[in-house]
Order: sequence, then structure tokens, then C-alpha cells
Amino acid sequence: MYDVCIVGSGAGAAPIAYELSNAGYKVLVLEKGEYYKEEDFSKDEIAVCRRDMFTPPLNEQKHIINEYKEDGTFTRYDGKKASWNFWNGSMVGGSSNLMSGYFHRMKPNDFKLLSTYGKIDGANIVDWVINYEDLEPYYDKVEKIIGVSGKVVKHKFQEPRSTPDFPYPPLRTNSVTKWFDKACFELEYETIPTPRAILSMDKEKRQSCYYSNFCGSYGCASGAKGSARASLLQNCNAKIITDAFVYKLVSKNGKVTKAKYYTKHGFAHMINAKVFVVAAQAIESSRLLLNSKSKQAPEGLANSSGEVGKNLIFSAGGVGSGRFEFENLTAEQQKELMEVGLFFNRSLQQWYEYKDGDKKIKGGTIDFLFEHQNIISRAMKEVYDEDGNLLWGDKLAKKIHQRLTTSRVLTFEVFNDWLPTDHCNVEVDENETDKYGVPVGVINLNSHPHDIKVGEYLASNAKKVLEKMGATEIYTSISTSPPSNLVAGGCRFGDDPRTSVLDKNCKTHDLENLYVTDASFMPTGGSVPYTWTIYANSFRVADVIKKKFLDEKLSL
Repeated sequence: MYDVCIVGSGAGAAPIAYELSNAGYKVLVLEKGEYYKEEDFSKDEIAVCRRDMFTPPLNEQKHIINEYKEDGTFTRYDGKKASWNFWNGSMVGGSSNLMSGYFHRMKPNDFKLLSTYGKIDGANIVDWVINYEDLEPYYDKVEKIIGVSGKVVKHKFQEPRSTPDFPYPPLRTNSVTKWFDKACFELEYETIPTPRAILSMDKEKRQSCYYSNFCGSYGCASGAKGSARASLLQNCNAKIITDAFVYKLVSKNGKVTKAKYYTKHGFAHMINAKVFVVAAQAIESSRLLLNSKSKQAPEGLANSSGEVGKNLIFSAGGVGSGRFEFENLTAEQQKELMEVGLFFNRSLQQWYEYKDGDKKIKGGTIDFLFEHQNIISRAMKEVYDEDGNLLWGDKLAKKIHQRLTTSRVLTFEVFNDWLPTDHCNVEVDENETDKYGVPVGVINLNSHPHDIKVGEYLASNAKKVLEKMGATEIYTSISTSPPSNLVAGGCRFGDDPRTSVLDKNCKTHDLENLYVTDASFMPTGGSVPYTWTIYANSFRVADVIKKKFLDEKLSL
């Protein structure tokens, strides 16, 4: 009998395992994927880009995706046939192994979107049941334990902090940041050094960054990136079982009693524990609860409200870029532009809130970064000539060489709120099953037009920076396409059991020993990447579970 059984091993799971096991409790982590360590990671572009090394084969585990239109109709996609899925990092540490590590805290107003900015027709906006002050000590804890590098610079929308600066100094940056800072100064924009969950100095067994520019989508070979595996699971006493796909939770008398799982060869196993924590990524967590039906829970486990799977959210926004070409630069600028590996690490939060006439609008964050170092994705952009004809042989080789050696692309990413709606949710399809015979997840996609409006406003301001810097080939793309690596909601927390799945401490209203600690709890996502908030909230819930065990011990 384990004290705690955790389903999943990513950013929502690992803080629970770390805190509880290091406090002396018997903790088990069940992870569907494999256990990769630093020595297993390389910069193999083919493995990552062409072979989906870290995600399940779609002929074995797929999603059904329904893409809704404004008129309420939808197009159904079989994930296997369409090569479309929302898997992202099936391994110990989950997708935190593959993140870029852009770490921004949510702002105080992110916790009270409804009361601060008001209702928006067609959006299921609510305030959080905790506030920024509740989470601030845990944001600080993440900085120290996970390791966040950066420099705090005062700006208009800087959130309150209990410490004056980050525990690790900023990472090294490319000299082009001087051009960026100058352009922003002339535009009267406040620039921020981007905080990163990447070590600028050695920490315990983890080495500092060696500046490969292969952060996003790749595992880190030095341990510098603050993945759940490198920073927490490799430094705790929890037992980890890999190749363990949890397909059902069994409950009795208001408690979960067992977790059932399959190995990849179809062998079934069962785990008993006092407390169960689900943190399998927002989509899979909802799927697991919906598939854990019983006579007592005919609509799925913890689903007396009917809210499991509802109000799924992603990160809204999009991308943009501009190219800097040698012919427009001095010899010194050319040298600065081609500095290898160093980060760009600049962000704008100038429009985290802005005015549209007299109305106050919630805006977002813009992160600037160099085009990814992956040679395949960079070369594939050059396979056509100016007339749209496919290039071959020497002409293609010449163009690729010229573009990659005499120019460089600076990109930006826009993050703003994806408003929750009725048609964005998770269900299961009883007629479509995975290789284990378990109903697959159905992902219903729908976005709110307000998301696009805000994203386009932010992108228009980012474009002005690139123009001021002298970039060419500037483009922006704000769309409703949901990013598979930035997903939340589905098990919304709240005070009312009729309208939420979890209480304020992420314990299910229906069962006294079941918690959900990935991004599922989030009713809204803020205008920043989610990972830091997921980590912080999981550390918060770990304290709640420790107190629960202590109180039970004292009551005996």
C-alpha cells in the first residue's frame, strides 16, 4: 500500500512526488512513457521532426478531433488519418523535457478576469478561487528548486515579488539584443529580459546551459533545463514505474481505492494507495476520469457536476518574424547577428492590459527569440523560388547556403487568453478505442473571436519593433490553431460542486482522496505560458496533502 499514487510525471505531478517522498511518505509515480535521461538526449533533427520520438504511434493511440465553426457545425478528423494529435512528451518528466522554458508569472488580474474586465458574450469566464498572493510563495519556490535565470526589471505590469531578483543570473544573450533595446527605447516600449527555466550556473547534479539553441522540442543533455525529471524526480525518493498506462481508477465509498494500468504489451496491473493524484496532462486527465465509470459514477469519476472535460483552454496568440540580411548591415553587425547559440531573451508586456476606447482589455505577452537551430525546418522554408517553383539540386543547395549564412530570422510568439467556451472540451468515443481497447479522447475545438482580436493587436505592436530594427520579410500569423503543448482546463476548480470538478485545493468535490494537479484545474490561463503556474500550484497542493497526512496522524 502506497501513501500516494501519482498518474503522470510532468510539471503537475513531480512537485507532489518530490515534496511527499522527501518528507518520508511512500510515493509511486505511474508513467506511460519511457525514462530518458541526459545521456539519452541528442540534437537528432530526424528523430524529433520526422519520427515523433517522444509521442505514441497514431496507429496505436489516436485522438478524434472535432473542429467547430462559428455557426455550430464542425468537421470531424480521425487523428490517425489526419496525422493530427495532442500528444506532447510521453516520457518521465512529460512535456517539460521539451519546453523552451519561457517562465513568466501570471499577474494578479489574471486571477480575477471576470471581476476586472467583465463578461464577454459566449465566454465562460470566472474568477479563480485563489489569488496571486496565495501562489506567490510557490512561484518563489519554483525559482529556487526548478531554477529560473533572469533579471527583474521594473515595468508597468510587473507583478509583486517577495524577493528582489531571480536566484540565477541571466543567461548569455546575442548582441542583437542591443538593436532590439534601442528600437524599443525609440518606440517608448519597456523591454524585459525573458526569465528562463534554464540554469546559467551549475546546480547540484545539473550542469549549466551550453548554448546549443536547441531548447524547444528537444531534451536537454546537460540538465540545465528545469524539466520535472531533471529538477525534481531525479532528486527525490519516489518510485517510478514506466510503461504504465493508467486506464481506470476504481472507487468505493467516496474514495479511490485502486489504479489499474496496462503495460505496452497489454499486461494488466493494479495499485493500491491512500491518496491518488491525477496529472496526466489536461486532455488525458479528463479522459481517464470519464473512462472510470461505475454504477456509483455512471457519467465518469468525479463528474457529478457534469463538468469533467468542459472548458478546455489553450494559449491563444500566434507568431511572427523578420529577417536581417547582410546587405543591410555593417561588418560588425553581421558578426553580431551570427553569434552562435546565444539566447535572444527579450519580452514585451507593455500591453498586458490596454484600452479599446473607454473599455479596459486584457492583453498579453510577446516573447522574442531567434529562429530554431533545427536545420531541417530552416532548409524546408527555402525549397521554392520566388515564382513558387520547386527547386532541386545545385540551385536549392545554393539558395539554402546563401540564406543560412548571410541572413538570420528573429521570431516572436504572442501569448494571450484563450477564452473558455461551450464547444471546447474533452469527451470520449465509445466506438473508437486505442490499442488497449480503451475509448479514445475526443477533443472538441472552438475559439472565441475575442482571442484573435487581442492577438492581432499584440502582433501589430511586435511588428513595429521588427520594422524599427530594419528587418525585411516581416510577417505575422494570429490564428485559432491550438498549440498542443499549451493546454489547460477540463477539471475546473471552484467553491461550488455544481459548477466545478475540484475544490480550491484541487481535491475532487466527489472523492475525499483524489486530486488533479496538472493544468486541468485552471479556469482561465492568463497571458503567459502555463508551466510555471502548474509547478507552483502543484507545490501548493503538495503542502495541502502533507497537512492532510499530518492531521490524520494526529487524530489517531
